[in-house]
Amino acid sequence: MTGVPVPLPLDPILEKIVAQAKDDLAKRSGISVDQITLVQVQTVTWPDGSLGCPQPGMMYPQVLVDGLLIQLRAKGDVYEYHSGGNRAPFLCKPS
Repeated sequence: MTGVPVPLPLDPILEKIVAQAKDDLAKRSGISVDQITLVQVQTVTWPDGSLGCPQPGMMYPQVLVDGLLIQLRAKGDVYEYHSGGNRAPFLCKPS
C-alpha cells in the first residue's frame, strides 16, 4: 500500500470523512473534538478488503480498494483511521 498525501485545505467531501473519524475518536477517548488535530490524510489503494487492517481469523476479498488513511493526534498519540469503498472511516487497531 502506498499513499499520496492530500493537500490542505481539504475539499468538503474529505472534510466530512475526517469529521466522522474525529467524532469517533472523541467518543472513544472521552475528549472534545477540538482537542483532536489532523496529522495527515492520504489517498491509498488498499491491497484487499481488509482496508489495511486485517483481523485474525477473518477472510477478505482479494481486490484492490481505493480509500483513505487518516492520521489524527489526541493527547500526544497518533491514531490511524482507514476507509475505502463504501465503508466509513474506522479506527485501525493492530492485531
